[in-house]
Amino acid sequence: MHLFLFLPLLSLLLVPATSDSFKSYTCDSMSIFSSTTTGNYTANSTYQSNLNTLLSDLKANSTGTGFAAGKLGTAPNEVRGLILCRGDLNASSCSSCLSQIFTDILSSCPLYKTAIMWYDNCYVQFSNLDFLSLPDNIPLKLFVKKKNLTVDQTRFFQDVSQLMTQMASVAISNSTKYFATGEVKNFSTELSSIYALLQCTTNMPKSQCQSCLQSLVNDLPGYSEGKDGAWLVGIYCNIRYDTIPFYNGAAMLQIDSASLSPSLSPSSPPGVNDGKKKKNTAAILAITISLVVAILSSTTFCICLHKKRQRQREKLISEMINPGHNKENIDSFLIGLTTLRAATLNFNESNRLGEGGFGAVYKGILPSGEEVAVKRLSQCSSQGLGELRNELVLVAKLKHKNLVRVVGVCLEDQEKLLVYEFLSNRSLDTFLFDKEKRQELDWTRRRSIINGVARGLQYLHEDSQLKIIHRDLKASNILLDADMNPKISDFGLARLFPVDQTINVTRRIVGTYGYMAPEYAMHGRYSVKSDVFSFGVLLLEVITGKQNGGSYDAEMGEDLLSSTWDHWTSGTITDIIDPMIDGPVNEIIQYIHIGLLCVQEDLKDRPRMSDVAVMLDSNTISLQAPSKPAFYLRRGGGVSGYGSLNNMVPVSQNEVTISEFKPR
Repeated sequence: MHLFLFLPLLSLLLVPATSDSFKSYTCDSMSIFSSTTTGNYTANSTYQSNLNTLLSDLKANSTGTGFAAGKLGTAPNEVRGLILCRGDLNASSCSSCLSQIFTDILSSCPLYKTAIMWYDNCYVQFSNLDFLSLPDNIPLKLFVKKKNLTVDQTRFFQDVSQLMTQMASVAISNSTKYFATGEVKNFSTELSSIYALLQCTTNMPKSQCQSCLQSLVNDLPGYSEGKDGAWLVGIYCNIRYDTIPFYNGAAMLQIDSASLSPSLSPSSPPGVNDGKKKKNTAAILAITISLVVAILSSTTFCICLHKKRQRQREKLISEMINPGHNKENIDSFLIGLTTLRAATLNFNESNRLGEGGFGAVYKGILPSGEEVAVKRLSQCSSQGLGELRNELVLVAKLKHKNLVRVVGVCLEDQEKLLVYEFLSNRSLDTFLFDKEKRQELDWTRRRSIINGVARGLQYLHEDSQLKIIHRDLKASNILLDADMNPKISDFGLARLFPVDQTINVTRRIVGTYGYMAPEYAMHGRYSVKSDVFSFGVLLLEVITGKQNGGSYDAEMGEDLLSSTWDHWTSGTITDIIDPMIDGPVNEIIQYIHIGLLCVQEDLKDRPRMSDVAVMLDSNTISLQAPSKPAFYLRRGGGVSGYGSLNNMVPVSQNEVTISEFKPR
């Protein structure tokens, strides 16, 4: 929003309040948008009737949210209005404030067609002009307290700015009220805390709300006049700070002052400490002259070092994404650390979505309003950069509706961050292995999930320009969008595979037990058929609602693959179907049949993913009979599989991922 497009006219409204109680009103204020005044209405006229009815309707419509806007009547008696209660008020307090302000505005601005009134807890605005369609946050009103700040004002406004920037992300994550409160703790011995509040009307997109708030935050120091409290309020958004508590309840966001970085903050407001600066001019000048050579040398060195690091970083990103990408494409792919810190509330625990093998994942909201998932790779992980390369090289090049989309990357200050699209339903395991949530997965959804994962793997193995083996396909790496469509995620363990090569060997076994193919788990031999095995395990998990964790009860023989095979051979296969599924039995049994084919001991007996996709889509195709699956646990004890468990290739424990997204 271009807040100050009409700055000369706005100066009429930017009059500081003369008391700590923020109350004010303006009559006919909307004339700033017109060459003439909006005029008056006559008593008992149609306009007055429409106005009274509209205010009553707005109050009724604001219940629960504290906000309402609308219009009533037809020209020339059409009236528009907007009301907003502070977000921390309950319904009763909001209603009480509105009742009082309606009475006061009609008595303070009698018969005016346009008026605005601001109270601490609510404000109201009405006019015969169409101010609701204006894109700018005007008219704008500034209230400041009488008392001057006695602390370091530069640092004070740095902390306020950073706090409010992070609060903006909190505010737009609230679907009912775009509202947030915050507190900077431990500012100094003289001032223990700084309190802040910000809010938007909810009739705008999240991105516009964040832009509106950020514009006020950026301009606040210049308007606050060095006071210890101020409120800057416009039509669509407002911000406020104070050195004493002024909102109800505990702050929604609390940040310790020591954790805030000066490099993220704006410059100090104009005119701050001018007197002190004049007194110390001579001393400062002397020191400056004596150090100027050293400063210039240091500056030159830092600039050169910064440029060198920037070139190295761009080269690294370029190599990761595509050697042919130009600088413009690289820049569009990079996201600044400051932006991601603000988006995730400085990686606040309340935004943590889960923990992966190489770091945590946080929910964030970018300045554009887009919700993202930010993977923060562990700084102490020696293989972190290698995994980052894998993710970038692979995901940035892959485009498929069943693969998670990468949004950007950040490599700053030792941080390694990957930014993905945020999928609101998180991972499949949070539904599949939860007794309550599993009820949401009917057969139609489960079949759609199975087929979608199959198409995604087929793309990776056969249809993309690269031949890719995922190596860690499991329920927690299948994310679900708002419509429960599946998307394969977590390519940190994926390997590029030469097109003319069918199998490879590694001494570092990575992945998750229970999903690993026997030839991979025991001998380090991996191929596309390794992913097929993992898919088969996943398919059986989706149908049974049981997890194949790689462990089993030797007495009961309850591991998933063995249990499935025993029921298959005994003719009781329907007993393992999740009782919450209500679908065609023949179709479900066909899917189990396909799953058993995918988990065969010998990789040559497993189908390719393109064959699997055909099998899943057809109910007439003839399927070959499966043999016992890998790692079959005989009822009498013992494991049937690829060789002895004692002959397994040593597993790198650091690379066995547990990328589980658990609900808070």
